[in-house]
Amino acid sequence: MQRIGFIGVGPVGTAFGVRLSQHGYEVIAVYDVSLAAAQRFAQTVTGCQVCETAQDVADMAEFVFITTPDDIIARVAAQVNWHTGQSVIHCSGACSTDVLEPAKERGATVGSFHPCQTFASINQAVENLPGSTFAIEAEEPLLSVLKEMANALRGSWLELKAEDKALYHASAAIACNYFYTIVKLAADLWQNFGKSTTEATEAFLPILRGSVSNIANVGLPDCLTGPIARGDLDTIRKHLDALGKRAPTIVGLYKALGMETIPIALAKGTIDESVAERLRELLKPD
Repeated sequence: MQRIGFIGVGPVGTAFGVRLSQHGYEVIAVYDVSLAAAQRFAQTVTGCQVCETAQDVADMAEFVFITTPDDIIARVAAQVNWHTGQSVIHCSGACSTDVLEPAKERGATVGSFHPCQTFASINQAVENLPGSTFAIEAEEPLLSVLKEMANALRGSWLELKAEDKALYHASAAIACNYFYTIVKLAADLWQNFGKSTTEATEAFLPILRGSVSNIANVGLPDCLTGPIARGDLDTIRKHLDALGKRAPTIVGLYKALGMETIPIALAKGTIDESVAERLRELLKPD
């Protein structure tokens, strides 16, 4: 088994290092611009040595993860002297393997291995990584090695082309990051009747968990509930009236999301085209 090194150890790098080590992979070297971060990583990964430079990691390991912020990956790839037979992998969701071209020019095999997962902290990253879906961009034989890693981490995998990466990552941002935004906007509305955002968030947690459970167990489009799924125009009118009076900046977003929900309700079969058309008329932009 090839010896593995890490350059950059934030939540993603640490999660990979810890979990791969636990599954028998030999993680031997780490470097980070923050010595404290590198030392913390080495303390949690048995047999791992803290290196003074990124080059030291490349000199020690045959399999190197560059798990720095996205805008630093290309710089690391260009500054390190790689060699033939080495594998260099980044874990960015939006960047393709093109940013690793300097390593490829020096004879290394390059790849991308991105976990479709959310990492709010190092501890959460280590906890959440197993079972994720891993987006892989690589050629054989590295492709098979990364698939084996995904399997070792009890996850699934999908192959992506370079031109797919940005759209793939945008989809993940919509599903995850903008989900937080929507919850925050919804929770802030409670301030209009004297309740805090924190109180609202706590009240939403059961319905949010239930919604995720519905997606997992019922699936789209059948998991859709609510007034659009029912074709309940009167309720939507009440929503728009209340938002217009007390939170007018949200009206446009409410209508836009509603418009995107109509096709889901149609696919579920709980409304017909005549109801859908009335909903579109009600939700059309001003």
